[in-house]
Amino acid sequence: MRVLAAMSGGVDSAVAAARSAEAGHDVTGIHLALSRNPKSYRTGARGCCTIEDAGDARRAADVIGIPFYVWDMSERFHTDVVEDFIAEYAEGRTPNPCLRCNEKIKFAAVLDRAVALGFDAVATGHYAQLRTGADGLIEMHRAVDPGKDQSYVLGVLTQAQLAHSLFPLGGSTKASVRVEAVRRGLAVADKPDSHDICFISDGDTSGWLREKLGAGSGEIVDGAGEVLGTHEGTFGFTVGQRRGLRIDKPASDGKPRYVLDIEPVAGTVTVGSREELTVDHVVGIKPRWCGTAPTGLDCTVQLRAHGDEHHAATRVTGDRVEIDLLEPASGIAPGQAAVIYVGSRVVGSATISATGRRTAAR
Repeated sequence: MRVLAAMSGGVDSAVAAARSAEAGHDVTGIHLALSRNPKSYRTGARGCCTIEDAGDARRAADVIGIPFYVWDMSERFHTDVVEDFIAEYAEGRTPNPCLRCNEKIKFAAVLDRAVALGFDAVATGHYAQLRTGADGLIEMHRAVDPGKDQSYVLGVLTQAQLAHSLFPLGGSTKASVRVEAVRRGLAVADKPDSHDICFISDGDTSGWLREKLGAGSGEIVDGAGEVLGTHEGTFGFTVGQRRGLRIDKPASDGKPRYVLDIEPVAGTVTVGSREELTVDHVVGIKPRWCGTAPTGLDCTVQLRAHGDEHHAATRVTGDRVEIDLLEPASGIAPGQAAVIYVGSRVVGSATISATGRRTAAR
């Protein structure tokens, strides 16, 4: 099988490429150049889109003994990921750029080009497992290593995309992957994992958004509309946030306040108690199903990248997904993804458009 190995420059993608080659596949490595100016992205060990990472990926390909190329996807990445990120925050939502990158870049633009060039599959270093179900469809399941499971950010993949995907690390732990990298002589064996948002060079999301959107102003209010403070842009807040609110007047009960709602047009940020933050009903839109679209099922849902699973009942009507949580959850922001599971299997995902309570807060 002809396999295109996406190599980010980290240890996971390097070992995934090595395993693909060792399995007897005809493997070609590629690194995605995602920045118009790589030096503007994070440098050193914290990034995944830097000049250093491209060099690390090339050296790993040399050790493995596979051809290696760099594909320039910077314009597509800027349009589909960076501009989408800015637009979502401008509308008061909290997007997940890694999920959007998987949907639009790694498993759309890259996969489309790979298939057009005659490759059978794209292999990545994501931690997830693929299995063939009893109905013949490709199922995606959580990884063996719960601490590294990345099925949440892959929940946007369709059956057609899964059929051309390989996740060689899904049955391994991160510790064993690093040991294997040492054994294979890969210099990235001890390279720290990338984290944060790759296109924000210093990790200051609010400051970066202020540069793109311009300084704003507005009021921080409580549920009764009383003004508690001011801010310099709604993009500096997300639902569930507690720190950095700069509220002038403390709560009467002395307890912390949390962001409950963001209204970018009026410039209003509403805050309240932790109890007011809890929701048990989630509405999702723009669903993407890993297989056949369900109409309703008992399931679990994960509502943010590193969040817990919540037992739920879902109802699907066209492009709308209604999710009733059996126990309330906190800090669920519009713009995030609700990824639906049955057991360890990923059913699909939807973008959260609204949250609420079916019953009065306890």
